[in-house]
Parts: sequence; C-alpha cells; structure tokens
Amino acid sequence: MKSAVETLNPTRVRLTVEVPFEELKPSLDAAYKKINQQVTVPGFRKGKIPARVIDQRFGRAAVLEEAVNDALPRFYTQAVDESKLDVLGQPDIDGLEGVEKIADGGDLKFTAEVDIRPEITLPDYSAIEVEVDPIAVSDEDVEESLNQLRDRFASLKTVERAAAEGDVVVVDLEAKVDGEVPEDGTATGVSYEIGSGRLLDGIDEALTGLEAGGTATFTTELKGGSAEGKDSEVTVSLTTVQEKELPALDDEFAQLASEFDTLEELKDDSRKRLVRMKEFDQATQAQERVLDKLMELIEMPYPEKLLADELETRKHNLEHHQLPQMGIDLDGYLKLQGKTAEEFETELLEQAQKGIKTQFVLDAIASKEELAVNQEELTEHLLRRAAGSGMTPDQFAQQVVEGGQVPLLVGEVVRGKALAVVVESAKVVDTNGEVVDFEDDEDEDEIVEAAAETVAEVTGTTEA
Repeated sequence: MKSAVETLNPTRVRLTVEVPFEELKPSLDAAYKKINQQVTVPGFRKGKIPARVIDQRFGRAAVLEEAVNDALPRFYTQAVDESKLDVLGQPDIDGLEGVEKIADGGDLKFTAEVDIRPEITLPDYSAIEVEVDPIAVSDEDVEESLNQLRDRFASLKTVERAAAEGDVVVVDLEAKVDGEVPEDGTATGVSYEIGSGRLLDGIDEALTGLEAGGTATFTTELKGGSAEGKDSEVTVSLTTVQEKELPALDDEFAQLASEFDTLEELKDDSRKRLVRMKEFDQATQAQERVLDKLMELIEMPYPEKLLADELETRKHNLEHHQLPQMGIDLDGYLKLQGKTAEEFETELLEQAQKGIKTQFVLDAIASKEELAVNQEELTEHLLRRAAGSGMTPDQFAQQVVEGGQVPLLVGEVVRGKALAVVVESAKVVDTNGEVVDFEDDEDEDEIVEAAAETVAEVTGTTEA
C-alpha cells in the first residue's frame, strides 16, 4: 500500500491511498466466502459455490461492494498510522477508483479527508499569575454556622399572632388558570417556612401579616403540575402559625448536636470546617482563573467539522434537555436572558470554542507530563458524578458502560490532573498579597477531582 498526505489547512488533511491487488485479495476472498455462507444455489452445497457462479447469479458488483467495505477501513487506518496523524472523527471518503477492476487483478485507489488535532505550543506554566480571594473565617461566620445547626434542632410552637418571616405555617392552596382550577390545582395541609423561597413566587408577601383563618390571593407562575409555566391566580388559606424555638447555645446543645462535650469544642470544629471549605473554594477559584489565563496565552485553529458538531450538540442539549426541565422553549429562554438570537449564537460559539480548546490544550499537557489515570481515581470520579446525577453509583456506572462513555470519564480525570499541574506551577496570590501554594496540599485528591469537575463544566461533558 502507498499513501500520501496533503495538508488542506492546519486542522484538515487529505489522504491519497493506493492498494495493490495482492493486498486486496484477502478482502475479495472474504467477500466470496461470506456470500457463499448466505446464499443457496441449486446443485451446489452451501459454502461450495464457485466464484464464477456467484458472479453470474448475484452479480459481481455485490461481491466488490462487500470486499471494498471490508478493505477501506483497514487501509485507511493503516495509512493514518503510517502517517502518524492524530485524526478527529470519521473521514469523508471520496475519489474511489478501480473498484470494478479488483476481481481482474486491478488496484484500488481512494482519497479520505479528515480533521486532525492542531499543533499546540504550550507556554511556560510558571509565567502564569492569578489573584484569588483570601481564606478568612470570622466570628460572625462561625456564629452563622452554629445558628444553622441550631435551626435543624429547632422545635415548633403554635402561636396566635400574624405570620412573619421565619415562621413555619400550614396552608391550603388553590390555583386557577384562566378562571379554571386544574385537576391538580389544589393542595391541603402544606407546611412552609416563610422566607425560604421553596414554594411559589409571591407567597411570602401574601402570608406575611396574615393570621390563622385568613386568606390571600396573588398571581404567580406555576412551578410544577399539569399547568407548569402558566400564570395562575393562587388563593392561600392559612390554618396554623408556628414559631421556631431554637435550643440554647451551650454545652448541652453541643452534646446533642455533635460528638463534642463542650460548646467551645464545637465552635473550634466549626471554624476548622469553614476553613477547609474556604480552602477548597480558593483552590477551585484558582483553577478557573489559571485555566482562563492559560487559554489566553495560546492561539489555536479550530477544526471546522468538529466545531460545527460541538455547536449542534450544545444547542441540542439546551433545547431538548435543559430548557424542557425549566418549562420554557428557546424563545422563552432568550427573553429570560434578555438576549437576541444573534447574541445567543455568538455566546454559544464562544462556549464551544472554549470547550474544544480546553480539551486540546489539557490533552497536550497530559501528554507532555505523561499523566495517566488509575482505577482508584476513575472510581472516585465516577462516584462523584453519580452523586451529581441523582443516580446510584451502580446505575450511573451501567449507563456509562452501556453508552461507551468510560473514555469520556477518563478524559475528564486526566485533564483535571493536567490542570492541577499547571496550577501548582503558576503563581497564585490572594488579594492580601500572600502567595498560595497548592503543591503540598493534604487534600490533593480532592483538588484534582475539583479540577476534573471544573474542566467537565467548561468542556460540556457534564451533559454526557
């Protein structure tokens, strides 16, 4: 076999492949053998039909088509390997010549156009500088954390007064759409905390100042049910007002709500936990800003077909998955965002370009740094993705395997490790001028996993 490569542009090539008959003959023989096993000719045993009879009865074209379908992928792959091309997607096969002459000892010639990964020149990671928020936990932060814990152990006392923010009320609801009550338009005995924002827009204002036995009417957009997304006139009837009684903040509470014996021990633990959360948030912020800076330092052409496919995928996911869950269509989304169709298309293009560029750049770094993913890292990533999907780990793993998405998860982890390498090399300082060093962080695994999630968010693979 002979092959030649013509560069059409920095991200696309044309392969010209010539295959002599000697190398094609195994495919031709295999084609006759396959047809032999599939057809029946009177006077001949199955599998023993001569080639000339198959040509006469079924036509040589069927045999040649079978032979070419077997040969093309094999010789295309061989040409790609010999030329050391890093191809993207499926090729466009064209210029197929000599098919009708194969059975007579002729050669086969074809051309294939395919996208390739662009060459990327990586910058010096240590030249990247970013600024992040400092880690600061105040006494007020600790107090708020403790109050949230107290709230979980609060008791409720029925009171005879007007409802106020923070009260837990019991209400009956009736919704009318165009003057009619839908089949699922009523609810009774609903418990709701005023100010939580967990029910309907406008209900907090309607309930505030209302006493038990009172009613109020307000207009809102329904968030669920058969009339989801429609404007409705809702009547709320308040039956009970309950006041929260928080436990005293003392040693007894510490023993009730934790494994600690004293309030001071609980406070110390709360402060340490808040510091760890701030450290994790700081690491995530550093990853995002380092990634943005890295992208700014690299110029890269985009494979046209890959970019078009990525745009189509992102638009499809938005229109057929995300927006239906929100109960709106694309026009409603544009109105909600205050964007024109042109602005939406521009934003979508920028997101697609950033996603592709992020993958290619981090893949190049992973290759340079010889990064790999072990089974433990892949399992940890799968567990985190499963938790975010709402499925059990077994369900998520089954979906991943059946969908052929294991390489996708491996790619997310290895790109996360590549980003972590860049962050460790970059200069990261907080707004107080203090240098932030992640190289010796005890939670390195969590930081790498956070980087993988950051990359997945940018590249769009969270929709997988």
